Amino acid sequence: MFIETETTPNPATLKFLPGRQVMPAGTREFTSHEEAAASPLAQALFDLGDVTGVFFGQDFISVTAAPGAEWPSLKPQVVSILLDHFVSEAPLFAGGDASDIAVPAEADQDFGDDPADADVVAQIRELIETRVRPAVANDGGDIVYRGFREGVVFLTMQGACSGCPSSTATLKHGIESLLKHYVPEVTEVRAA
Repeated sequence: MFIETETTPNPATLKFLPGRQVMPAGTREFTSHEEAAASPLAQALFDLGDVTGVFFGQDFISVTAAPGAEWPSLKPQVVSILLDHFVSEAPLFAGGDASDIAVPAEADQDFGDDPADADVVAQIRELIETRVRPAVANDGGDIVYRGFREGVVFLTMQGACSGCPSSTATLKHGIESLLKHYVPEVTEVRAA
């Protein structure tokens, strides 16, 4: 088995591609050792001590290194853990499969949409699903729709995109411009 690695726009995060499915649907982010207890793989990565974030995508895992950690020494350790996990075909989550454990993207924090905005919200969600999320996944992350109120779209960046130095530019210049172009009711995009 060979695990490819890719850099991401976030210098603290590397994207690892095991060449097989990681999550059957959805994504899952772990930002603490406590959260990682739900997944033996995430737990093993956090146990390295120099990991501050793990993100499972459909066919990749993004790992964020702690400040001061050096990727040249951390990367072989991460690859070793990933190889052990996938070769042994261990479960991704403790006590169940990914479909039982994966947190739906919209379940965390929802700003609540006004039913009168249903058509606008449907357009926004469609653009995010078809144009934005695939591009963000290429960079080792995900973007989650949180709500639309008074012209403002609220989004959350996850994985490599969370804490990325270019995330503000991505939100403001990329996503905001796209949404404003196709959905005139959108006046602004904010991180949630």
